[in-house]
Amino acid sequence: MHFKRRLLAFFLVAAFPLAVHAAPADEVKALLDQGKAAEAYAAGKKFPDELGNPAFDFYFGVAAVDSGHAGEGVLALERYVANFPDNVQARLELARGYFILGDDVRAREEFDAVLKTNPPPNVQANIQRFLDAIRSRESRYQTTAGFFAELGIGHDSNVNGGVSSANITLPVFGNVTITGTGVATADNFTHLAFGGNITHPVAPGVSLFGSANWESKLNHNDTEFDQNNYGVAGGVTYLREKNLFRGTFTYSNLEVENDRFRNVTGVSGEIHHQYDELQTLSGFVQLAELDYVGTNRVRDSRFYALGAGYRKAFVAPYQPLLTLNLTYGREDNIRNRPDLGREFYGLRAAVAATPAPKWALSVGATVQESRYDGIDPLLLTLREDLYYAADVTASYAFTRNVSVRGEYQYVKNDSNLALFEYDRNLFAVKLRYEFK
Repeated sequence: MHFKRRLLAFFLVAAFPLAVHAAPADEVKALLDQGKAAEAYAAGKKFPDELGNPAFDFYFGVAAVDSGHAGEGVLALERYVANFPDNVQARLELARGYFILGDDVRAREEFDAVLKTNPPPNVQANIQRFLDAIRSRESRYQTTAGFFAELGIGHDSNVNGGVSSANITLPVFGNVTITGTGVATADNFTHLAFGGNITHPVAPGVSLFGSANWESKLNHNDTEFDQNNYGVAGGVTYLREKNLFRGTFTYSNLEVENDRFRNVTGVSGEIHHQYDELQTLSGFVQLAELDYVGTNRVRDSRFYALGAGYRKAFVAPYQPLLTLNLTYGREDNIRNRPDLGREFYGLRAAVAATPAPKWALSVGATVQESRYDGIDPLLLTLREDLYYAADVTASYAFTRNVSVRGEYQYVKNDSNLALFEYDRNLFAVKLRYEFK
């Protein structure tokens, strides 16, 4: 997480003691003004004799922090702040450097000192984001808890996952007409959700965690497709140097029209490796039991999945964050229905950004291929699906506790069996309260 230097221009610092610069400081500043932090850092490294010159220390410190050399940047900024302790801009940059280095105590002290100067609202919002991240990291050594509640409205173009056209062509049967709930139905809906979490450290680097959540999608007209989904999760995390290990137990229950439809009980293991200040590698394995109810019991299965992920934060305007995930899995039917079991491969890519202090934006895309294990007993064909999804989310924080979020998702499932082809558009606006 990084501040854009341009945001600091909002500060109205009365006496900023950088009015006169030596030539090396001018060179570093000029490159920073062009958004070239790496080049500014490289230019500053050519002038080691300038270290200790306040003007040079300030700009070189900012360049070092912005280009991934936070240790050098903090040393330079500490020298500057020691000479000019009332310079708010420098203290903000120093706080950011401490945060990147993981020195949460000193980062919090500097951020709090800046907040006491009553900076502009946009700068306050950015500082609160850093403080929220610090609170999250504090769960390593003190008990932390949180709670959220959401209320929203939206529109779903296909609440029942039905085919787009009633007239389709199927193997064995030829041209057929789908009736009733098999054809896509659109409806507006109300969204309700709430949940909580707690983390409790039990030893250095070891923490226990738990969470519970409930979510409801209530259609305005087609109430037979209303959904309630609730679940609990708990486990342990272990932090060792640059590696975070997490083991999790989960249980969830999906209801359709207030009737239990499916339970999922599972365990998972994850590892996250901090490759450097900007990049993280991850891997996971997951095992689960899927238990259905009534006539759907023939779908009971065991689920296995494993995957790998990569995250990279960029030192650039809007602080873009790239996420890539690869997944392989199997769903083995345990009711002697191989046509309901499958093997699948998935890929997801997403980019998140902060276009303005109180705004967050993310764009993602998912593709997944599924190959089923047995021939459909009715259509006498081996089913193959290709699933696509694209999503866009934009959120605005009124305060650190209250935000509003707009969501759009497009889903399309292609299949060699037209009975399973569908597409879907979902729009929603959600108001969220979060206690941190």
